[in-house]
Amino acid sequence: MTRNTSQSLQMARDYVARPDLLKNRVVLVTGAGQGLGRMAATAFAKHGATVVLTGRSLAKLEAIYDALTSLGAPEPAMLPLDLAKADDATFHGFAQSLHATFGRLDGIFHSAAHFEPLAPLAVQTLDQWLALLRVNLAAPHALTRACLPMLKRADDASVVLVGETHGAEPKAYWGGFAVAKSGLHTLTAIWSQELAQTPVRINCLIPGPVATPQRGQSHPGESVNSLPAVESLAPACLYLMGPDSHAVRGKVLDIAAKDAS
Repeated sequence: MTRNTSQSLQMARDYVARPDLLKNRVVLVTGAGQGLGRMAATAFAKHGATVVLTGRSLAKLEAIYDALTSLGAPEPAMLPLDLAKADDATFHGFAQSLHATFGRLDGIFHSAAHFEPLAPLAVQTLDQWLALLRVNLAAPHALTRACLPMLKRADDASVVLVGETHGAEPKAYWGGFAVAKSGLHTLTAIWSQELAQTPVRINCLIPGPVATPQRGQSHPGESVNSLPAVESLAPACLYLMGPDSHAVRGKVLDIAAKDAS
């Protein structure tokens, strides 16, 4: 795993995607109902992808479904999935549904997250930790694993794990959330080594501070107007999902980092 390789980071920040970048591709987005997931799903659809929208809330998925169809983008699909409750059988059934509907999968954008209020480690319970680890770390692995046969059959498949600043730079009170997010860096490295001879590339994107519902939870007193809009991350999302990053593997790209290292 390499963090903030200079060229890859700069490309992700400055990328300008051509309109048909993801034409004829099927891309799965978790946590698609709001925040970063909704923005990424919109960006992928605008650039030609058939987007599979997944999340817990059917109402939120229906809202983004309607928004995408109103754009004239390829018709998306909705497949609700509760990552906190899913087991291996659920994930494999989900993958089978994808295969039955589309026959292919070209990418996964793992933006679903579970967050607990900031607190000292001394008061965070086992149940809280298990929920944080399950949704933020174990589920992205399990869903990728279930979808791997389809991804391997693609000419160029991309999996993007969404990290978090405190997973890279731990600080007090971020507890199990930071620990789970830090595990994505290791997961990125191991998957990338094991899939080095396949068309599947896996990278981790650290968005940094942006105006999302999760940011509102972790920083409740912060002014939304002081933050970059979540749309500012569209170039990085498109770069990592599209074919122009085909040689980028096993990277952790921290978009808000001051310097590449």
